[in-house]
Amino acid sequence: MRIFRTWQGLPEDARGATIALGNFDGVHLGHAHLLRAAHAARPDTELAVLTFEPHPREVFRPDDPPFRLTLSAERADALARLNVSLLYELPFDHTFSMMSADDFVVEVLHRGVGARHLASGADFAFGHRRGGDTGFLATRAEALGMGVTLVPALADLQGPLSSTRIRRALQDGYPERATAELGRPWAIRGEVVQGEKLGRTIGFPTANIALGRHLEPARGVYAVTVRLPDGSVKRGAANIGRRPTVSSSTESRLEVNIFDFSGDLYGQDLCVALHAFIRPEQKFSGLDELKGRIAEDVVQARHILDQAAIGSA
Repeated sequence: MRIFRTWQGLPEDARGATIALGNFDGVHLGHAHLLRAAHAARPDTELAVLTFEPHPREVFRPDDPPFRLTLSAERADALARLNVSLLYELPFDHTFSMMSADDFVVEVLHRGVGARHLASGADFAFGHRRGGDTGFLATRAEALGMGVTLVPALADLQGPLSSTRIRRALQDGYPERATAELGRPWAIRGEVVQGEKLGRTIGFPTANIALGRHLEPARGVYAVTVRLPDGSVKRGAANIGRRPTVSSSTESRLEVNIFDFSGDLYGQDLCVALHAFIRPEQKFSGLDELKGRIAEDVVQARHILDQAAIGSA
């Protein structure tokens, strides 16, 4: 998949695609449904996605807590797995937000990326103050010779599948529900940073990753798998939270104990996938009690992953 971060001056072989529009946070099964519909509408063209970075909500509401399911690199990887050939990841800032809906259709979609066909969900809105809706998109784009497919949301008995619904499942401590709606386990991807190295003193060394702009799921202990920089996958147990037994920090982070692994991971990117919630985060009387409970958590995490035949043996 080729990635472009502009709509201007594109090479001819990066124009003329069928383009799915949206934020694609999480790249869930609903997004896969949209991409299949886009491809089916014009199977003779390349399949592309046009999205934004950062997410517009991060620009308009910068004081909101982090909410992203997938950051740029993880989103791109997920889209590539869905056979997207071209990704237009347009920088979103205040200046871009002032572009009118008509200019977005004419300058970006028609003249810029040269879209042959467009596909979006029924709730897609764009342009200054969200001035363009799907009705406007269909009318204006078709007048310019671009086809448009409006795709109904994928739904189940609980209603339309959405990124918001997946966020709620994770915040409520149900990663299995998120897995079912994403089509893969939800993962936090980030760089391993220096910690206090307390874990190794009690027999459970951890790799520490800042949550950054990722959504904070329910605080507590999870059975996880970890994709290492070499592509191999290991099992582990992770705590996400503020570590109240050993720290007074108000900032949550992810600490993962990777089973049957030794090595220096500082400065490297890990992808930690959440499979099951084991228990809420809690404060213990001291390191001895904490060590005992972590030992129990590790046994439980191994059992959960064994039962589901998840990860390395």
